[in-house]
Amino acid sequence: MEKFIAERKLQYSEKGSDIRKNFSIRISAPYPVDERKVEFPIKEGFSGCSIYIDGLGETLPDVYGADSLQAVNLASNVEPFLERLQKKYEIYWSSGEPYFDDA
Repeated sequence: MEKFIAERKLQYSEKGSDIRKNFSIRISAPYPVDERKVEFPIKEGFSGCSIYIDGLGETLPDVYGADSLQAVNLASNVEPFLERLQKKYEIYWSSGEPYFDDA
């Protein structure tokens, strides 16, 4: 079973719908990258993190960094992904408040 180091629980509704559903974004613990499994050169210490979207039907590729700290930092920046989703969905915090401040 994969170990997750961070999770954010949110809600969404499809544009034009008032029905809200739950989803979550989880980030795996960083892992060492095997140079045979990527198509680019890597150096010692190169790490990756997997990002899982549960309940939304969307996927994200793994994120890589020069070390485990950079991989976690890059993976935890989920706002650009959520901004792209705004074309299809309204995104909310689990409290029901809008995720993005449109002001």
